[in-house]
Formats: sequence, structure tokens, C-alpha cells
Amino acid sequence: MTTRIGFYHLVRSPLEKALPQLVQKALQAGARVLVMAGSAERVEHLDSLLWTFDPASWVPHGTARDGDADLQPVFITDRDDNPNNANMLFLTDGVVPASVDGYARCFALFDGNSDEAVQTARDLWKAWKGSGLELIYYQQTEQGGWQEKARAGGDSPTT
Repeated sequence: MTTRIGFYHLVRSPLEKALPQLVQKALQAGARVLVMAGSAERVEHLDSLLWTFDPASWVPHGTARDGDADLQPVFITDRDDNPNNANMLFLTDGVVPASVDGYARCFALFDGNSDEAVQTARDLWKAWKGSGLELIYYQQTEQGGWQEKARAGGDSPTT
């Protein structure tokens, strides 16, 4: 199985708005989700976010503090592991896992208003481009949706 990696260039809304929406869509598709954050503090922030981002909604999830990772449909961590046996991986804060093997999809979300985050995403694209992974670059539209802008690797004829 080749992992399909989507690079999500946040230009209209911050991670705090985009992440809950994308995670909800993944759950609606029947996925199990792992969210990797850059630090324990960011894990706490994202944990709070997924409980409070919408007064009429919440995303069922947990962290190491909650335990029972295998029971969590969404698990947030700052470690490079997959304790809830997720098939979709969301990368935040510029984190890069040792491997994306075992995931059907990976979402690398990055802040388009940060030169450092954009450069980190470019470097990661270059590093993964020759590895046989399917890469797709999405940019946020004016309406907040996503438009495919580039594709590389995998079985794509536009490599």
C-alpha cells in the first residue's frame, strides 16, 4: 500500500479551524486518526480545541493522559507512534514521522503565512518525492475549501 500524502497549505484559516473540519471528514469516512503535534503543550492545546471548536459539535478523541489509546477513534500525541492503530495521520507543527508506512493517508498541514513553515513543507516534499509516495499539494481557496495544485510520485501520470 502506497501512502497518499496531502500537503495542506493553510492560507485562509488557521490550523485551529482547518484541523477539526478535516478530522471530522476522516471520521465520517470511517477512518481512525492520529494527530501528531510538536510538543506536550500543543497536544493539550489540540485536545482542548477538539472539545470546544464548535459549541454544537465535538470530535471524540483522547491523549496519553486519557489512556486506552486503542479505544480512541482520534488520538493526539507528540510521539512518533500509532497507539490507536490509525490509518490516517495528521502532521502539525512541522513534525515529521520516521515513517508513514501503514497509513493510507497522511495530511501535512502547514501555515502559509509562516515562511519557516512553508520552507519546512517544501523540504519535506522534496525528501518524500523520490520515495514512491503519492504527494498531492492542496491550497486553501477563498471559500476555505481545498484545490489541488500539484501532484508527484506514486502511480501519477503527472509526476
